[in-house]
Amino acid sequence: MFGITLQKLFNSALFSVAILGLTACTVDNSESNSTTLPPAIEVKVVVVTMFEIGEDEGDKPGEFQLWKAGQKLSTKFDFPHSHHDIYMNTDTGVMGIVTGMGTAKATAAIMALGLDPRFDLSKAYWLVAGIAGFDPADASIGSAAWATWIVDGDLAHQIDAREIPEQWSSGYFPLFANAPYSDSEHASDTQHSANGEVYKLNPSLTEWAFQLTKNIQLTDYPAMAELRAKYSDFANAQKKPFVLKGDQLASSTFWHGKRLNQWANDWTTFWTNGQGNFVSSGMEDTGTMQAIEYLDRIDKVDRDRVMVLRTGSNYSMQPTGLSAAENLAMESGEAGFAGMQSALESAYTVGSTVVKALLDDWKNYRQNPPSA
Repeated sequence: MFGITLQKLFNSALFSVAILGLTACTVDNSESNSTTLPPAIEVKVVVVTMFEIGEDEGDKPGEFQLWKAGQKLSTKFDFPHSHHDIYMNTDTGVMGIVTGMGTAKATAAIMALGLDPRFDLSKAYWLVAGIAGFDPADASIGSAAWATWIVDGDLAHQIDAREIPEQWSSGYFPLFANAPYSDSEHASDTQHSANGEVYKLNPSLTEWAFQLTKNIQLTDYPAMAELRAKYSDFANAQKKPFVLKGDQLASSTFWHGKRLNQWANDWTTFWTNGQGNFVSSGMEDTGTMQAIEYLDRIDKVDRDRVMVLRTGSNYSMQPTGLSAAENLAMESGEAGFAGMQSALESAYTVGSTVVKALLDDWKNYRQNPPSA
């Protein structure tokens, strides 16, 4: 009986709190209706970077620092519900953000930005500009690759390699399958996979960006030449940095080595129906694209205005004579990635060329995306 009485008192208290809450909401709404919000700021280009090493300026740069300085992103917008504050050049309409590393942070950051009432992103172009591991079969460190396909490397089934059947080539295979795919199999729906396994960007926009930047000379450093020489089995890996088209496999797990490099090529071939070619191993971009997909549905952004540019800070596998573990240990030491500085510079040099072209002809490109 005593318990029943307490329960009634508790329910009565909850009811009172609910009524007070509704009253407060009513008052707040009436006050907000009488206040005119400032017009949303039209954004022309959003530069999406993923990390900064220290400060945003004046020290060792990460992905954001060159953009902040080069594009004069001096106006700060507090962004406490995400990884990093927003910076913008309100005269040019260029915005720079830092999502944080990994798929989860990228998804959250892009979604938070897309729903922010301070900004009008309906005509904005999105340029993802970040470093990545590069397949030595396709390009050298310091190179810059424009992607058409973004493939997810995390959504999968996995059985430990020590427990897989002898006839299996891998213990890693697509969701809802019960064994690895064969070379003749491909995914049936490549552009809009049910779980976000693959995204296809606007190929005309990608081609336009590539044609605009393909002849840009990129920076090269002695340490890069020393590393390139070790990849004597790969002609493209020995070239000086260059601009190319090549697709990305995004995985929040930082993987490395010859066998996983082969898996990345096979996985990309599978999910793109043989149309894609793995070049870069990023982390965040399927998360970015998932948020873009949702925001496009409610006309907050235009998914056909997204470009992904990744630049090679390191190779995604070891050279002849080293094991994967030995190579990873060397690159994780004090010297770090031999192509890091060049990759950061390539991302800005190539990416800013595209930004300038968009701004120079904004009257046309505001209405329709450029194509080759």
